[in-house]
Amino acid sequence: MNLTISGHHLDVSPALRSYVTTKLDRITRHFDQVVDVKVILTVEKQKEKEGRQKAECNIHVKGSDMFAESSHADLYAAVDELVDKLDRQVVRHKDRLQDHHHAAPKRLM
Repeated sequence: MNLTISGHHLDVSPALRSYVTTKLDRITRHFDQVVDVKVILTVEKQKEKEGRQKAECNIHVKGSDMFAESSHADLYAAVDELVDKLDRQVVRHKDRLQDHHHAAPKRLM
């Protein structure tokens, strides 16, 4: 899995980088065919404090691409919401890939 973490108007500290990687391990635990993950952490200049910290993520898995974004007053809370959204998308994608249909029973005559 290729993991890219970048910051926009923000220096990504080693503590923040390790926090994001430990949270993203939950996604790879549910679905192991993740090819590429790109995380962008931004701090926007807004008048109100709510929603200033923003986290975005693009995930390329075998079969499709997924995107999620989350904004919160705290960057760690934004990362938590982001991982929750991505986890739901990955689990739904995995359920779609699995075959839930059974073969029709053969009729005896």
